[in-house]
Amino acid sequence: MFFVLSKTLGIMLLPTNFLIGVGVVGAILMATRFASLGRKLIVLSIVLLAVCEFSPLGKLVLYPLESRFPSWDATRGAPDGIVVLGGSIDPDLSSAHGEAVFGAAADRIIAAAALAHRYPNSRIIFSGGSANLISKDAKEADYAGAAFESLGVSPERLTMERQARNTLENAEFSKALAAPKSGDRWLLVTSAYHMPRSVGVFRKAGFAIEPYPVDWRTAGRADLLKDWFLSARGLESVDIGIREWIGLAAYWISGKTSEFMPGPDHR
Repeated sequence: MFFVLSKTLGIMLLPTNFLIGVGVVGAILMATRFASLGRKLIVLSIVLLAVCEFSPLGKLVLYPLESRFPSWDATRGAPDGIVVLGGSIDPDLSSAHGEAVFGAAADRIIAAAALAHRYPNSRIIFSGGSANLISKDAKEADYAGAAFESLGVSPERLTMERQARNTLENAEFSKALAAPKSGDRWLLVTSAYHMPRSVGVFRKAGFAIEPYPVDWRTAGRADLLKDWFLSARGLESVDIGIREWIGLAAYWISGKTSEFMPGPDHR
C-alpha cells in the first residue's frame, strides 16, 4: 500500500505534472461560466512552469540535499562491502531491447565499478527491482550484472537483489543479504540528492553505512545563481528536487526514518 500510494501521489505532485494539470483544468473551465477563473489558472500554470524552467529554483532545491554529506574519506581504508542502489536502469526498456538501458543516474554503477577495482576484496550488492508502478516482470538487477561485468567486475563478487521497489526495501533487503557484522564497514552508493533519505532509511533499518554520493546535479554554492537563464533542465531539476523533499517528509511522517533531514553527525 505504501508503495502504490507513494508512487501515485509522487507522480501527481511533481511540479511539472501538477502545473500542467492546473492548466488543463483552466482550459476546461474556459468552456463554462467559470471562464474567468479558467483564464487565471492557465496564466498561473504558464508563469509557474516558466519560473521552474528559467530560474535557479531547480538548483536551489537540490543544493541542500546534495551538500548534506561530504565526499567519502578514503583515508580510513578499504570497505568490507559496497551497496549500490538501483535507479540507473529502466527495466522495461531494457527488457524490450534485450540490454541495459541507462537513465540519468548511470554514475551509480560506474562509480561502484571503480570502487570494486580499487578495493578487490570488497563485496558488492546491487539493490534494484522495478520502481515502476505498472511494470513487467523485468528487474534492474537482471541487467545490472552484465553492466558491471562489462566494466571488468567479476560476477563472483556481485550479489544482485532484484525485489526492492523503493528506498525502504533497498535498505531492508540489502541488510538481509549483507548480514553485516559489528565493525564491518559498508559504503552506500547513490545519487547525492538521494543520499539524505537513503541514509535515514538505512539507519532506521539498523544497517550502518558510509555515504558515497555520486551523480551530482549542482556544482556547489557558487554555481547556484550562475547561468540559470540558459538552463535547459530547469523543470527536470525542480521535479527531482521536489520529489526528494516530498520523499523525505513522507518517510519521516510514516516513521520510516527517525530524522526529517539526516546528516553526517546524526542531527
